[in-house]
Amino acid sequence: MKNLLLALISGVLLAISWPTYGIPFFIFFAFVPLLMMEHNIAKFSDIKRKSLAIFGLSYLTFVIWNAVTTGWLYNSKLPDGSNSLLAVLFPVLTNAFFMSIIFHFYRLYKRSQGTYFGLVFFVVIWMAFEKLHLVWEFTWPWLNLGNVFADYHQFIQWYDTLGATGGSFWILICNVLAFYTFRIWEAGRKRKPLIKNVLMLAGFIVVPMLISLVKYYNYTPKTVGTLNVTMLQPALDPYNEKYQKDSLTIESDLLKIATENSKFVDPNPPEDAKIAPQDIDLYLAPETSLPGPGSISERGFNNSLLINNIKTFLTQHPKSVFVGGISSHYVYAENEDKPVTASFLERQGIWVDEYNSAIQIIPNQQPEVYHKAMLVPGVEIFPYINFFKPILGDVMLDLGGTTRSLGISKERKVFANPYNKSVIAPIICYESVYGEYVTDYVKKGANLLTIVTNDSWWGFSQGHKQLLAYAKLRAIETRREIARSANSGTSAHINSRGDIVDDLPYGAKGALVAKVNLIDHETFYTKSGDFLSRLSMFVIGALLLFIPGRKYLTRKK
Repeated sequence: MKNLLLALISGVLLAISWPTYGIPFFIFFAFVPLLMMEHNIAKFSDIKRKSLAIFGLSYLTFVIWNAVTTGWLYNSKLPDGSNSLLAVLFPVLTNAFFMSIIFHFYRLYKRSQGTYFGLVFFVVIWMAFEKLHLVWEFTWPWLNLGNVFADYHQFIQWYDTLGATGGSFWILICNVLAFYTFRIWEAGRKRKPLIKNVLMLAGFIVVPMLISLVKYYNYTPKTVGTLNVTMLQPALDPYNEKYQKDSLTIESDLLKIATENSKFVDPNPPEDAKIAPQDIDLYLAPETSLPGPGSISERGFNNSLLINNIKTFLTQHPKSVFVGGISSHYVYAENEDKPVTASFLERQGIWVDEYNSAIQIIPNQQPEVYHKAMLVPGVEIFPYINFFKPILGDVMLDLGGTTRSLGISKERKVFANPYNKSVIAPIICYESVYGEYVTDYVKKGANLLTIVTNDSWWGFSQGHKQLLAYAKLRAIETRREIARSANSGTSAHINSRGDIVDDLPYGAKGALVAKVNLIDHETFYTKSGDFLSRLSMFVIGALLLFIPGRKYLTRKK
């Protein structure tokens, strides 16, 4: 019963730490009861199948964490209009299983090499697991530990040096120190070692926060210009409007909102100053805002009525640029090389790729396109399709998922504005969760991050709130301001400290108009990326090699 209670406590502590409803400071001790549970069973329990018991209790911990933090996935709808139970059960149960496997690896290493080396292994194996979640096709970094302070960004300004993965490392180290402190006290009941270790733990927790607060209140961005941006929010229901309404009607409504918000008026002008309204430089539309049903052929951009309508609108607003999300496709010629994502349409006899794209439209220029590359598993990508498709068949389709994968851009692409100094990063929805991924836009010259997203799939839930909060981490890591256009909200202007300067609430129809700063300085994190994750994988290799080396040295003695 004691060990069950410890597993439950860890699950609850992890869950109540998470944004956008929790208090993140619990995270520094959240793993301690779980580590205590493992130690109790391994050292003092009479249970015959100790490994199975530890695995089962750790699985309970991680199921609680995953279910509470991502239970909003249940709001996804199936084709018949009912809520999708599988949409929440599969990621919750699968991710909890992966986490339990990682914890089991820690147990095995600890049993082999002792507590001290075991705790080091726990830190680096968890870091490696989080890195895996950033790169493989089952990618789901939503619960990477460094995300936990997204709503308390004043305390993590040093993410511009180490990124969110540095935050994960910080949290893991603090949990290990807390567990070690408890074990020292439990073993010896001596006050001096206890005080020493408590002070060390407090230092590890508090000092980075103090450094961060100093940086927060003393940070002044070095700008290279400004940009007047209108972030459009059409507030279309993705299940009953967005893909059922006529495309021209959707576009007409979108351009109407743009027309009504085609001037920037300084809300806080200098005293006694008369400042005339300024023209908008950039109109930003949300993810897949066009065309509605179907998609736009990338071979026929010049002949697309939807795109030409936007060009006509822009001619009425000189030196303005339109950037937004579209559903697009590309039809391959017979002699063209076809990627693995291409599908053969038997009825038409053609090979085609479908994309979730960002497009930049400028009059008298060919549109520029970027294809979303970090795809949502089960929805936009069928993970490891060659292996699982023969086994699962069309079951994913029946459950509201996909039986194929969208095409992607292999490299980040930026959109340069010919009328000013702005170079924008066209980040699409889920991509804003990936720190190192976003830095590649900056390395290509982006001085402003734009996010086009559709968070309406989950309704008014923690889902859209968490995704917005995670965007603040990208602002801090890169020290870039963010203009975020969301279909139903929340559209927002985020400054380079991670503050939400202004926003348009979820469910509101209209636009958010903002003057955003352009910044071209590269942070240490932009240059180095997730180097702590890569270092952790090196340490894992060293620790694994240590096992036979230690056995050899023991034999020699």
